[in-house]
Amino acid sequence: MAQKIELGRTPVVIVGAGPVGLALAGDLGWRGVPCLLIERGDGQVFQPKMDMVGIRTMEFCRRWGIVEDVENAGYNRDYSQDYAWVSQLHGGYEFGRESFPTVRDEPKPEQSPQKRERCPQNFFDPVLTRFASKTGNVQIRYSTEYVSHHERSDGVTVTVRDLITGAEQQIECQYLVGCDGGASRVKEALGIKMTGTPALTYTTNAIIECEGLEQLHDKKPGYRYIFIGPEGTWSTVVAINGRNWWRFSIVGDATMRTLTEDDVAAAFRRAVGRDDFEFRIVSLMPWIRRQLVADNYGTARVKIAGDAAHLTSPTGGFGMNMGVQDSVDLGWKLQAMVEGWGGPHLLDTYEFERRPVAIRNVNEATNNLKLMLTPRQSLSKAVFEPGPEGDQARQVFGDAYTQMMKREWYTIGIHLGFRYEGSSIVVPDGTPEPEDTVSTYVQTARPGHRAPHVWLSPGHSTLDLFGREFVLMRFHNAIDVDALSAAAQRAGVPLRVVDIDNEQARALYECALVLVRPDGHVAWRANTQPDDADALIDIVRGVQPLGVASRVVEEVAAR
Repeated sequence: MAQKIELGRTPVVIVGAGPVGLALAGDLGWRGVPCLLIERGDGQVFQPKMDMVGIRTMEFCRRWGIVEDVENAGYNRDYSQDYAWVSQLHGGYEFGRESFPTVRDEPKPEQSPQKRERCPQNFFDPVLTRFASKTGNVQIRYSTEYVSHHERSDGVTVTVRDLITGAEQQIECQYLVGCDGGASRVKEALGIKMTGTPALTYTTNAIIECEGLEQLHDKKPGYRYIFIGPEGTWSTVVAINGRNWWRFSIVGDATMRTLTEDDVAAAFRRAVGRDDFEFRIVSLMPWIRRQLVADNYGTARVKIAGDAAHLTSPTGGFGMNMGVQDSVDLGWKLQAMVEGWGGPHLLDTYEFERRPVAIRNVNEATNNLKLMLTPRQSLSKAVFEPGPEGDQARQVFGDAYTQMMKREWYTIGIHLGFRYEGSSIVVPDGTPEPEDTVSTYVQTARPGHRAPHVWLSPGHSTLDLFGREFVLMRFHNAIDVDALSAAAQRAGVPLRVVDIDNEQARALYECALVLVRPDGHVAWRANTQPDDADALIDIVRGVQPLGVASRVVEEVAAR
């Protein structure tokens, strides 16, 4: 039964209705937690900043029941997904190409029931908006801006302004989350600084409408073209809808430049390699590519997520997907606090778990950018010369560049391999931490890691068990788990026991009992119940402060 949001009072207020704010609102609503989402704009996407929905995000979409909505959102799933690096499209040289299946034909990897999807923000945001709205627990208010907030020990008073009428309103809530981007006003009000490199490159993005671009040149179609001239890597073209919309990015350097529409139009003609065609610049957006992570993620009742917490180069497609992971981590923890079963230190673990992932991913994205820009430092002029000598130079350069760029494209380890090492709500089992890889990923049920995918029956994955509550997976149903169930019930923690009779899952999960958190990460595993079930439940719900919790964790793990 959907709960009605009282005017001026709601459990959670979220600022910013981009994909991260929408995902958090949708996840909370799906969990039955009412929330208010405010957005300065009107909900229209002026510039789709992202276009790849990563495999972990798609696993969350599976949980929420919106996979088909993402697949049918509007991208041409039969369009070529090749990457190519060229001097120009028409008449220019193609230095190399990496071929990929179309979105429709790309197989699912063995490690997941899902695969990554191509769904630019102008398609993805409406999908998330519909999902959040259908929960019946989410109120979205557009043309409404965050003004300020006042935090108390028992709640937060948020002042918002209607941008149409100018009227201000105070809203009482238990928790406030700023998902309002890199220039977050919530972050500013908290006085949170960011550490890293403020300006990697000054870049200009243009959304360009061009019918029949493929017929204007002699290259095979591709999703992304990287343009390399005598000055090195200078621009990219990306298929935004797989039909007639393209994102043209002029990649500058650390020097700030302001480009006009005429500048961008001339640069696009240079990239295409001809002047005799028509196109329209739909929108223009200068932006700064950054490598920054917030020094902290907020206070006891006010948190930040997404771009407010971390700013990254888009090379690798980590930004939005990392933000959705923030939302899912926050979602179940906020549910626990609102419903009263979360311990007083549960929300402290949000920053502890998510901030190291941000540092890891932001650094990886910057490394990818440096690889993409390598021709600026080491490009031989011979690659632009006609004839056999030029052909040889192009072959050598193209092969090397192709090999080097693979790290950006094959990133399943980044998307699925993040883990919450040392978290106070995870009980270690003494096994060594595996290598954190980029292009490969070996599933593990080691505490702190994503619980592995196994097909239990056609169309039914182990991942389909997780989401709304803690799940105790029992691989030998003769084991007594009454003490754990009773401890969870006493604490008010939602816990479901699921018996698994599947040899592949039994081998992969390794222990007879595996406790999985609502976000799908393993919290504890063993072959018998702990001697003190109440202590274990208190650990996973965040009762103890971080330092004290670590000692209790060690005691429980040693039993």
